[in-house]
Amino acid sequence: MIFSALVTIIGLSLFETVSSVDNAIINAEVLSTMGKRAKRWFLLWGMIIAVFLVRGLLPWAIVWAFNPSLGPIQAFSAAWSSDPAVHASIEKSAPILLIAGGVFLLFLFLHWLFLEDKRFGLPRTEKFFMSQGVWFYAVVSILLASITWFALKQNVLMGFGAVVGSTLFFITHGFKQNAEAEEQKLKGSIRSDLSKLFFLEIIDATFSLDSVLGSFAFTLSVPLILIGNGLGAVLVRQLTVGNIERIKKYVYLKNGAMYSILALGIVMVMQSFGHHIPEYISPVLTVAIILFFFFKSKIALKNSQKI
Repeated sequence: MIFSALVTIIGLSLFETVSSVDNAIINAEVLSTMGKRAKRWFLLWGMIIAVFLVRGLLPWAIVWAFNPSLGPIQAFSAAWSSDPAVHASIEKSAPILLIAGGVFLLFLFLHWLFLEDKRFGLPRTEKFFMSQGVWFYAVVSILLASITWFALKQNVLMGFGAVVGSTLFFITHGFKQNAEAEEQKLKGSIRSDLSKLFFLEIIDATFSLDSVLGSFAFTLSVPLILIGNGLGAVLVRQLTVGNIERIKKYVYLKNGAMYSILALGIVMVMQSFGHHIPEYISPVLTVAIILFFFFKSKIALKNSQKI
């Protein structure tokens, strides 16, 4: 039991860290334009907000949203409760949550694969799909229709959950695109540090949805999600402060994050349809994929330094 929880926490922390690299880069760029006092505030209170409010409240809010019969207080206590009736209610709603999160992650991966600029970690595959970018919307539409069709045969609410997952993707994608545009405007901007702090907190909340939804592929235990994601969020803050330029040199880390998102999305969809996936599968897959692209990045870095 303890070993399983430890493996889950390690997997969650690694997934949170690597999937938040883009967020850390934006944070570092904006922080470089801010005064020392604002930087200290962000690194202290911003971290508390990121760890305890965003990554603490988001899993609770998601559990409540998919278990409205519990009510907000019951949903919060459910995270820490050992009441079998409460856990039975969460388990009953789990397929709806899992299919929503799975669709969200699959859409996230496919958008990256078809449309986003990237360093090609798997050149033949990624170049091919980049050249077929016009098909992204057709592919995700067919995928959503197919998943929803089979979900409706199991449970009407599962079909609705699949649609919710796609809706969440397009909403957060819009916020992320806006965040990237705003980050460019803020470089050298004369805007107040206060407005920049608000901006950083908003984009942190937006980016955190990826890792929080992906966390449910590891476990339905909110305390474990809070610990794992919290540790990852703390590490991301440390990267933001002192090591972001070094992290940027590991050019395939983003690829690792996205392929782990693909794996977790598949796991969540399979679990939602009743397939039993052992708890250790998600952390093992995450660690294996990220380590593969980490070492691939390390080899590329060594080769570039020899030139």
